[in-house]
Amino acid sequence: MASSSKRSLYFDNAKLILIFLVVFGHVISPLKGNDDILFTLYTVIFLFHMPAFILISGYFAKGYRKKGYLLKSVKKILLPYLIFQAIYSFFYFINGDEKSLTFDFLQPHWTLWFLLSLFCWNVLIYAFAKLKWIGLIVAVAIGIAIGYVDQVGNYLSLSRTFVFFPYFLLGFLIEQKHINWIKNMKFSAVIGVLIILSTFLLFGLSFPKDAVPWLLGSSSYADMGNAEWFDGLFRMLQYLLTLIVIFGFFALVPATGSKLTIIGQRTLYIYLLHGFIIKIIETAVSDETLESISQNYFLLFIFSFVVCLTLGSYLIKKYTKPLIELRL
Repeated sequence: MASSSKRSLYFDNAKLILIFLVVFGHVISPLKGNDDILFTLYTVIFLFHMPAFILISGYFAKGYRKKGYLLKSVKKILLPYLIFQAIYSFFYFINGDEKSLTFDFLQPHWTLWFLLSLFCWNVLIYAFAKLKWIGLIVAVAIGIAIGYVDQVGNYLSLSRTFVFFPYFLLGFLIEQKHINWIKNMKFSAVIGVLIILSTFLLFGLSFPKDAVPWLLGSSSYADMGNAEWFDGLFRMLQYLLTLIVIFGFFALVPATGSKLTIIGQRTLYIYLLHGFIIKIIETAVSDETLESISQNYFLLFIFSFVVCLTLGSYLIKKYTKPLIELRL
């Protein structure tokens, strides 16, 4: 029982850090264009934060054989997607981003791609779980091959579903002993720091400005300006680099609980709700004002942290639970 508790605390801490990176990444996204430091932060964050989230989601999909698992996925993932897709349609119409009110459930709004893809991953696991590690090789091959298909993009989140599925499947395949090995490895914290810092240095010195779409996984190679036969090799290298950074991140995640750890259990609330705050600010605040605060890194950090604390609070969960979890 103790080991289960520690495991839960460890992953709650990991999700807490990752959801902060999600919010912080979206906060700095419109500001990164003219600031090299923010651009490097953004690219490093987007290299690994969603893949790490997806890997953790796969880790907790081991109970897929249990009765009612798929129905539970429909209720907890697909229905919230449909609800918030409709809410975002209203939101974008009200704030002027869309000239007419339309409902399109086949083209996920902004962050909602994750819910649609997550549901698909929970369905795909029924086929790929039987293949085990061979299935991971197949999933990687599909993730690479999908980039050559020009017609696959944001529609039904198909591109991201196949590009990021290897992380979900890897999370499903790894066991507690693998996590313990990372945490108990000699000099694990030092190795983790070196990996993260080296990635920042590498991206700060050499990451191309026009290569951001590679991190998002939502476009074909041709749509990203590449149409070479060897483009798949770059995605393979991206898979390897992302896994190295995830390894470094996991090595740094604390295994003990704190007052903030519980927020790691409420990441869905933060994920679904923070976009409204950011979009309202982008609409209400002038470009000049946003530009003036773009170099106040401490303010951007604190704002992102406060958003996480607020949306991850008990009160927010209490009053939005019927909408997000469809539970009173």
